[in-house]
Amino acid sequence: MAINYPVNNFYQIIQQNAERSPRRIALFEDDLKISNEELLCRVDKVAAYLCDLEIKQGDKVALVMSNSWQFVVNLFAISKVGAVAVPVNNFLKHDELVYVINDSQTKLLFASAKYSDEVRDLMIKTNVEKIIWVDGLPLENETNLDYTKIFIGYSAQRDFKANRLLDDLAVLIYTSGTTGKPKGAMLSYRNLLSIVYGAFEHFQIKAGQARFICYLPMFHAFTLAVTLLLPLASNSGLVVVRSISTKKDFKNLLKLVLVHRCRYFAGVPDIFSAMARAKLPWYFHWFHNVRGWVSGAAPLSEDVIQRFSANFKRGQLLQGYGLSECASGVSLNQPWANKFGSVGRPLPSFVLEAFGEDLLQLPRGEVGELWVKGDCVMQGYFNRPEDSAEVLVGEWFKTGDIGYVDESGFIYIVDRKKDLIINKGMNIYPREIEEFIYTHEKVNACAVVGLKDIEENETPIAYIELKDGESATEREFKEFLKPLLAPFKQPRKIYFLDKLPRNATGKILKRELRDLQK
Repeated sequence: MAINYPVNNFYQIIQQNAERSPRRIALFEDDLKISNEELLCRVDKVAAYLCDLEIKQGDKVALVMSNSWQFVVNLFAISKVGAVAVPVNNFLKHDELVYVINDSQTKLLFASAKYSDEVRDLMIKTNVEKIIWVDGLPLENETNLDYTKIFIGYSAQRDFKANRLLDDLAVLIYTSGTTGKPKGAMLSYRNLLSIVYGAFEHFQIKAGQARFICYLPMFHAFTLAVTLLLPLASNSGLVVVRSISTKKDFKNLLKLVLVHRCRYFAGVPDIFSAMARAKLPWYFHWFHNVRGWVSGAAPLSEDVIQRFSANFKRGQLLQGYGLSECASGVSLNQPWANKFGSVGRPLPSFVLEAFGEDLLQLPRGEVGELWVKGDCVMQGYFNRPEDSAEVLVGEWFKTGDIGYVDESGFIYIVDRKKDLIINKGMNIYPREIEEFIYTHEKVNACAVVGLKDIEENETPIAYIELKDGESATEREFKEFLKPLLAPFKQPRKIYFLDKLPRNATGKILKRELRDLQK
């Protein structure tokens, strides 16, 4: 079934909203409310400014920014002038930023002042010509520009219209770099909008009924497609939260969910784990308007699913699956079709199937590598034809995830292909071991990786992050796991860490854990 695309690019979304309902609120941020009409005006001003800076079609414009209305405005302005947005992980350090900026061939950079220590010297080591500081100016000269001046008496009138087409390159999203250097996934407007309009049909979303709260980092593909573009495309309003780093921020987040009557809440497993354990006030459970608690970016443990479902009677926890290379969203459970342990069925027009080592499609129910086909599949890795050829086979994208599809089309993830542990010819799936570890009441998070011996056999090694105030011993956990797992699956060693290494979206970085064994 083909997806119906009412627009060809991002800019046309807000253009249509402003024409149809100019006074409807598009963005909420703290006490600030920006209407559709005002959002379009701000975008037009920034787009005109970019033209004056000679930003042309195909030029790369990076954003090293916090979540903010400015991020949203800049994204749509970049779309209007035909440039390519490069949302950059704002957790990166200077040398890592230099790599991404050089690899993407970025010409212009928008930056939040809080990242000035890492950003300000980028022009020395990259081809960036100018930096526009959006919320504070470390220094002002001909190459360091003040964003606020764009909105002081600057004309938004220009004799051009956004003419970008569906298959034009829209965004470069850099993968988390679990192996080697990060690679830029080339996402077209079709790629990202297939998630947006596919979700409309998948969830039966109507105009004005998909207000999201956006607190996850906007530079991530999942956030960009699901919690930023989708609510704006449905003209439902977007609630922007700059960050959550403290318990006070978390309480404020839930308050905003209530106040703004958010209908959907997208998060990562760590958030839902915290919510499952938290003692929230009774009125939150009674009065929140959330119909779908959408989880992505990393697998949910069965323990979290059960705890959350027991505590939250209104709205269902819906697990989904996606990758940056597929514009973040491939499959998702539905409120009326939500299978425990599954990541749902594919969005409309997408196809997911399991393939064997012989590259032949497997029968339903058999475990293999999951491949994806559909409008979500990226155009390739930027300037990396060999890497692209490794993962793109005709219309299919090889995910590197091990799983299966049941007879009803529901998808189950078993593990990452690269995480598979092989011990004397026996396959060991780390996630299976992790699920049992998560059932222990003292565990906050865990990860299992393989350790090779001199004969190249691998044995499982477990890393555990305990809940606050808890203590435990290796022997205690080995005794706990002994009756639950076959002998060859038992972790040889169990280590306790104060915090497991994670990326910006909460995904545990197993590569860093493997490095601890070297």
